[in-house]
Amino acid sequence: MENIIIEKKENIAIVTINRPTKLNALNKATIQELHEGFKELNEDASVKAIIITGSGEKAFVAGADISEFAHFSVEEGGKLAAQGQEVLFDFVQNLGTPVIAAVNGFALGGGLELAMACHFRVASDNAKMGLPEVTLGVIPGYGGTQRLAQLVGKGRAMEMIMTAGMVDAQTALNYGLVNHVVSQEELLEFTKGIASKITKNSSVAIAKAIESVNANYIDGVNGYEVEIKNFGACFGTEDFKEGTTAFLEKRKANFSGR
Repeated sequence: MENIIIEKKENIAIVTINRPTKLNALNKATIQELHEGFKELNEDASVKAIIITGSGEKAFVAGADISEFAHFSVEEGGKLAAQGQEVLFDFVQNLGTPVIAAVNGFALGGGLELAMACHFRVASDNAKMGLPEVTLGVIPGYGGTQRLAQLVGKGRAMEMIMTAGMVDAQTALNYGLVNHVVSQEELLEFTKGIASKITKNSSVAIAKAIESVNANYIDGVNGYEVEIKNFGACFGTEDFKEGTTAFLEKRKANFSGR
């Protein structure tokens, strides 16, 4: 792959968007590579957590590649958003393997939308986040208007989108947009530490938990009913047998994977 780097170690995969001269901006090729990379990792039972980050010290992802769509028609613009959401952003949100965004530097436009599609976020103390699309006469099209409001509340989302302003890492933490803020030097190791804790638990149960939490945000779906269904389904898994047996035997569980 030309635009991303994938490394695997101890049940953790690190996906690095590697376009530093473009501040890791998302173009069509990078979006497709990310889709393929996430799909492959999700099918690898040895991978129990994924971290996504950007190369260099300046940016996680500084936005979409504007040159690719500057001359699009109404139809082409709608198709761009629909395909992007399906291929990458919704795909990441609904992935059965946990995905953590390690946000270093700028996460703007499509970059913040990608971070928000991940299951949660850790930011470096120099991170800057925002959705500046209205300065181009367009709106966020990769789920930004929906996920930002879900994470920070309607009023704050409206202000961020309308002003096109950036928030710093501490403000993002206060808003609930990120879970943790650490120094840039600590970012990857700190995020790996969280991922390591995740890998010790049941991947089968975690996938069911992701599906259940996400169900609350789907129109016409009763999240409680999805939880009940998934809770019951867990009882038929080898991980449930191992987890409960280990608890009763007062030992650590050794889960087999997905």
